[in-house]
Amino acid sequence: MKLLVILIIVLAIIAVVQLSKVYEFSRALRKGREEEISEADNKLNANLMFWWMIVFFVSTIFLYVRYADYLPEPASLHGADVDWLMDVNLWMITIMFFIMNAMLFLVAWKYYYRKDRKARFFAHDNRLEMVWTLIPGVAMAFIIVFGLITWNKMTGPASKDALQVEVYSKQFGWIIRYPGDDGQFGAYSYNLLGSDNPLGLVNANVIKTKIAELDSAIIGLQNQLEENKKLPVMPESYVETLQDKIYRLERHKQRILDLDEIKTPNGKSDWETGADDRISGTEMHLPVGKEVEFIFRSQDVIHSAYMPHFRAQMNTVPGVPTRFKMTPTITTKEMREKTGDDAFDYILLCNKVCGAVHFNMKMKIVIESEEDYAKWLMAQKTFIPEEKKEENKETIPADTAKTPTAMAMVK
Repeated sequence: MKLLVILIIVLAIIAVVQLSKVYEFSRALRKGREEEISEADNKLNANLMFWWMIVFFVSTIFLYVRYADYLPEPASLHGADVDWLMDVNLWMITIMFFIMNAMLFLVAWKYYYRKDRKARFFAHDNRLEMVWTLIPGVAMAFIIVFGLITWNKMTGPASKDALQVEVYSKQFGWIIRYPGDDGQFGAYSYNLLGSDNPLGLVNANVIKTKIAELDSAIIGLQNQLEENKKLPVMPESYVETLQDKIYRLERHKQRILDLDEIKTPNGKSDWETGADDRISGTEMHLPVGKEVEFIFRSQDVIHSAYMPHFRAQMNTVPGVPTRFKMTPTITTKEMREKTGDDAFDYILLCNKVCGAVHFNMKMKIVIESEEDYAKWLMAQKTFIPEEKKEENKETIPADTAKTPTAMAMVK
């Protein structure tokens, strides 16, 4: 079948080429110039332009009708507002599309070239300038104002009882953090990032472990330099590289020692509040009907947290936390019944091309009742497991604390 289609296409191309040769030969017999076009040809082209306008508009209307429901049903409280904003924009664009294309086709059809007619030329018309400046200006102002009103509804301050959820992005996956029983997130620092602490959460025991790792690395590099002094075998460039590594490790260590411990409103240290934060790297669960405030962070490059069924999207920027709020209105179970798809799942996607495995950066979202959500949340691991929480009362060894700030933070 494919071979037949290709053969037909090739024969069609050959036919067009041969027809063009026949046309060139007939023009040569008439001894006419290439740029000379008869009035009959002009009229034929004009009529074809008119009929093509009809075909073009009918095809466009068909596509609108055929693919009208290109978005799934909104599953969030603000989703209806977003869809209405999109519909208003789409209708404005559609109206202008038909008006402007109709003018182009009709002018080409009505005013085709004839020898007995001459086009009127005018350099300027104030009324015309006013029309095509004022109308687009008013339309754009409406879209911007209406869009800002909708945007402010979605990004305004969340209610006091809103559930806070941190969405952490990295190449190439998502990590979700929920506040623990104290209802507050613990502090974090990019200086504490590691394979066992992908969120960079701050904790006295974590700091002690990290500093021990850095000290071990520094001592190892210093020993290499000492060995080279006894038996110089390293090139000077490699020695400089080792010295630079030691310098950077010492700076890293100092930044950790300079971390400040802050008391939270409930009287606890922000180093302590993170111990019971619950973390999920496989699914995001949210209770239906409850407002959720998302806090977005990124470990490496700019990602974009996109939840299409909730009409929600926000860039995640390294070093700059961003936020968004929404209220889920349809549970996963209800949406499966609505769609008739038992395998349906809400999804979190990355909507920025963030690297080679960008396509695989997605996570399932489950919307469920508050009871089911509470059960699932209690089953998730905490940042510091219960059996290790006693160890967190230990402080950083005194010999590693070299600044007044570091001394204060281990109290």
